Amino acid sequence: MPVMRSTPDAGSSQRAVHAWLLLLPALVLLVAFTHWPTLATLIDSFHSTPRGGRAGVWVGLENYAAMVDDPVFWQAVRNNLWFAGATIPLSIGLALIMALWVNERMVGRTWVRMAYFTPTVLPMIAVANVWLFFYTPQYGLLEQITSLLGLPSRNWLGDPATALACVTVVAVWKEAGFFMIFYLAALQTLNPSLKEAAAIEGASRWYFFRRVQWPLLLPTTLFVLVNAVINAFRLVDHLFILTRGGPDNASTLLLYHLYEVGFKFWDTGYAAALTVVLVVALAGVALVQFFVFDKRVHYQ
Repeated sequence: MPVMRSTPDAGSSQRAVHAWLLLLPALVLLVAFTHWPTLATLIDSFHSTPRGGRAGVWVGLENYAAMVDDPVFWQAVRNNLWFAGATIPLSIGLALIMALWVNERMVGRTWVRMAYFTPTVLPMIAVANVWLFFYTPQYGLLEQITSLLGLPSRNWLGDPATALACVTVVAVWKEAGFFMIFYLAALQTLNPSLKEAAAIEGASRWYFFRRVQWPLLLPTTLFVLVNAVINAFRLVDHLFILTRGGPDNASTLLLYHLYEVGFKFWDTGYAAALTVVLVVALAGVALVQFFVFDKRVHYQ
């Protein structure tokens, strides 16, 4: 008897080709603007910076060794760790408080929500210029308040002891409203009967938040935490207006240091090494957050 051989389904092949053609534009953009730049940056980090039309040569780990011996790099690391340690809990805590408040029934609730969210939609350069007026010595808003209290005048952005703290305040003010939206959306998805049952049982607001709302908000908190960590290490724009990393690198953050190395001093090889270290560090922190904290998150 003749053996019957199965032929491929023409319809399924056409659907597969159609699917790949639909994915092709996104794949091209992903490879061209994400995967290839990442690979090129990794390769450039092992080469010297091209000079005068001469191509860069292979230098191995020389750029990374220079990074270890760079005091400005370590100053930027310390500044960024301090900045992250301040902005992350402050912005998340403030966002949660604001979300809990505007989630309640109150007069003018829509206007309060809009006021909290407005800093998020403002361009960072515009925000930095507004806060630059607040911090201006002698006639800035902060100086006017301190003078009414009888306190001496101070150059807030020009003092190494306060420059980074001033930058931190601006970042918290801008990011808290953004994180509030996620908490507010999560609060509005909670079953209202939970609050009614807690009220019948005589539970206080604090007990209801600690035992009911907070555990249900942990997935949102994990998402917000990952974004807060990334934002804390990618801040660069308002430093141009406020401090430019000064005074004496007191407010220099990692991304601003990377910008200066790559675009001000045109040391692209060293800048590529800084980029690789920053991306690897952020990826490691994100993985730790997902694999460690995700076990404590209860999803509905």
